[in-house]
Amino acid sequence: MSLKSRIMPAIIVAMKAKDKVALETLRAVKAELMTAETAAGATGEMSESEEVKLLMKLLKQRKDAAAIYIEQGRADLADDEMAQTKILDQFLPQQMSAEELENAVANIIVKVGAKGPADMGKVMGVTSKELAGKAEGRAIADTVKALLNK
Repeated sequence: MSLKSRIMPAIIVAMKAKDKVALETLRAVKAELMTAETAAGATGEMSESEEVKLLMKLLKQRKDAAAIYIEQGRADLADDEMAQTKILDQFLPQQMSAEELENAVANIIVKVGAKGPADMGKVMGVTSKELAGKAEGRAIADTVKALLNK
């Protein structure tokens, strides 16, 4: 089921429940989807991996904004951003635990044949593709770096 077909009923539910945060978040996702589908060179339909990538981008934007608001002493605005991240999380695939991530990265390192830190780029390329949407990029990079430095 595409992201667009899951967002539309969620928007209706949010409208009926008068959930302002959910409605605002879901409308932002819908707008981003429409923009991506109508962009120059777009095919009109997005693949599931592209949808996950878009959601991850939106999630990162919300987390970064919340961090900035906290830094500036605006907890009220940070709370709004964190509430939006919870809404976005509902549409993302289940995130991997730290242990699952470490096991997956270790398997990829063996598969690629990486020997040390010099092979980080090669490992990151494969890992980022295989684990897209299942873990944040920062967590993937930190795990790859830790395992290659052992």
